[in-house]
Amino acid sequence: MTPELTALTLAALLQVVQFALMAIPANLELGPGKTMSARDRARLGGSLEDQLSEGTARLYRAMNNHFEGLILFAIACIAVTLADKTGPVTTACAWIYLGARILYIPAYYYGLRPWRSVIWFTGFLATTLMLLAVLL
Repeated sequence: MTPELTALTLAALLQVVQFALMAIPANLELGPGKTMSARDRARLGGSLEDQLSEGTARLYRAMNNHFEGLILFAIACIAVTLADKTGPVTTACAWIYLGARILYIPAYYYGLRPWRSVIWFTGFLATTLMLLAVLL
């Protein structure tokens, strides 16, 4: 397995960890009656995210942000591997992405500004460089 695919697999496992970090406190705060429901806003009295504590809502948003970033990162890792363009630069970018995603969780949770955005952009830039490496 290429280092990029290893980083992708670890990033997917990080998504599992992020889900647990969010789901456990969300279930404790809202109760299973709400979290196991169909989540119709009218029946629940609004969005579940709006009913979470500030910290748990931040974990929810950080998790969703990773879902969005993971799509591009997966494309980058697969394209680099299939095009046989793996190398030191793409390997470094893959690990930088993973490190940025790990750092992003506490940065978002604690509201670290502007570092949360800097960390996010670092991961985004690393993914973009991987995509460009496929074409060059």
